[in-house]
Amino acid sequence: MDGSFEDYVLARGDALLRFAYVLSGDRYLAEDLVQEVLARIHGRWHRMAQVDQPDAYLRTALVRQFLSWRRRRASTETPTDPLPERPSVVDTATRQAGRDEMWRLLAALPRKQRAVLVLRFYEDLPDAEIAGVLGCRQTTVRV
Repeated sequence: MDGSFEDYVLARGDALLRFAYVLSGDRYLAEDLVQEVLARIHGRWHRMAQVDQPDAYLRTALVRQFLSWRRRRASTETPTDPLPERPSVVDTATRQAGRDEMWRLLAALPRKQRAVLVLRFYEDLPDAEIAGVLGCRQTTVRV
């Protein structure tokens, strides 16, 4: 892999942030996750020249950081009152309601299950790669 750390972050930083957002469901936590992973890898960036797929390596690091995140006070905070909806077109409201329901269901899952769903449906990874990212067997991913 050629290029500097800064070039990589400029080119792929937004994609990493989107992945972390889908994984965590929280914009600020996603920013923290990406920042933490990039800070850890920065000092070892010269070794990344030996890695064929830096995106896969960083995706794995993000999933592991998400699964082991211990300083998340916000993880126990959930909104109690729904936000008022603005009048809009029925199709837009229906789509938004579906998205809201999906986020609620994802938020209720344990971290590993959520990571499996994000890796399968957002990243479109097969079971073997998901198992590799999570450090478990393929049969565990399918359950």
